[in-house]
Amino acid sequence: MNDKNKHELHVAIIGCGDFAKHFVPLFLAHPTVDSLKVCDIDEKRAREYAKTFNVGIIKTFEDVINDKAINTVAIFTQRHTHGDLVVRALNAGKDVYSAVPMAVSVEDCKRIIDAVKQTGRIYMMGETCIYYPSAMYCKEAFERGEFGDFVYAESQYYHDISHFPKEFQDDKPNSAVPPFFYPTHSTAMVLHATNSYVTKVSAMGYCDIQEDTPFAIGKNPWDNTFSNEFSLMRLSNGGVARVNECRRIGYKAPSSSVQSFYGTKGSYQFSNAQHIMQTLTEQGVTLKDVSHYVNPEEMTQNNNGTVDFKNCVANHGYQWYHVSPIQAKEYKRIPDSYRKIAQVNGHMASHQLLIDEFCTCVANGKMPYVNAWRAARFTIPGLIAHESAKQGGKLLDVPDFGGGPEET
Repeated sequence: MNDKNKHELHVAIIGCGDFAKHFVPLFLAHPTVDSLKVCDIDEKRAREYAKTFNVGIIKTFEDVINDKAINTVAIFTQRHTHGDLVVRALNAGKDVYSAVPMAVSVEDCKRIIDAVKQTGRIYMMGETCIYYPSAMYCKEAFERGEFGDFVYAESQYYHDISHFPKEFQDDKPNSAVPPFFYPTHSTAMVLHATNSYVTKVSAMGYCDIQEDTPFAIGKNPWDNTFSNEFSLMRLSNGGVARVNECRRIGYKAPSSSVQSFYGTKGSYQFSNAQHIMQTLTEQGVTLKDVSHYVNPEEMTQNNNGTVDFKNCVANHGYQWYHVSPIQAKEYKRIPDSYRKIAQVNGHMASHQLLIDEFCTCVANGKMPYVNAWRAARFTIPGLIAHESAKQGGKLLDVPDFGGGPEET
């Protein structure tokens, strides 16, 4: 780095599984990163990463914690392990990037917030969906006043586990985790768009009855019988959101989306590759198709209206690294080194934006958008929703730890 006033990142990647491989090249290519090592409890995986990416290995998480040269930790381990690893890294003086979710208990979410306050270190949860075009569009239109007051929205994360690698499916602590323990791909979209948080939730679950189900008492460490969970959430702005998390469902893409968003003056609806905005007028409504703005440019260019095109979209076509016009303003900030590896990206072209934001914030000592407080607001409603589902839909209060320094 040329600017010596900035903080150089010496990164340790924790967890060398199928997901982290999409992010190692982005850390390596970022101009703030000076060095990178990988760590995994499976030494073979770490060696494979070291060979693939030409990086060093650090054997254990304890070694990472005790290595004063490492100032940044990126956690890509199993979802239920994040809470404790994050707290330990923060308390060791490391800045932390963590894959979602923040944690799988309210207590661990609070512990992370407390650790950030006590250490002054930077924490960011890598929530992809704040950069998903449907959420970005609803946020833009809402802030322009086109919706009026917020009334109701629907968001979901539909990701059948049959689409996951077999290794994941066989890992019952991961594959059979209650769906609402992994809620942020759905909650974040509406909460981001409305700049609000959840106050109450009622939820119900679908008990999986397939013979090979891992979702059954005695078949997973969670004693979780729900493969799909559905909720209604009361937001702090008075509106309501229907938020779903499903793991056994006949649907594939886009796995995360804002399906609808309604206000007192306007409404947005989405299906397959079509995004429609309607605005209330004295005569009725004015309808505007905004698909060309929200969809990736490659999708728009290849849209011939045929069944083949629609099937391609329904199977994640154009939805990995292709950029949408609505994302263009965010892409102005990425480093030139990322433009040279445009296809090293993922999840609606969100990966580059996430890693650039984290690295830039750490280097400049700034608070990221999905900081510990916002991560808790995205995560905790799901944890409480699962408790509601276990109680047959009982309406429960959602704990809130505030909005963090930006609200003080």
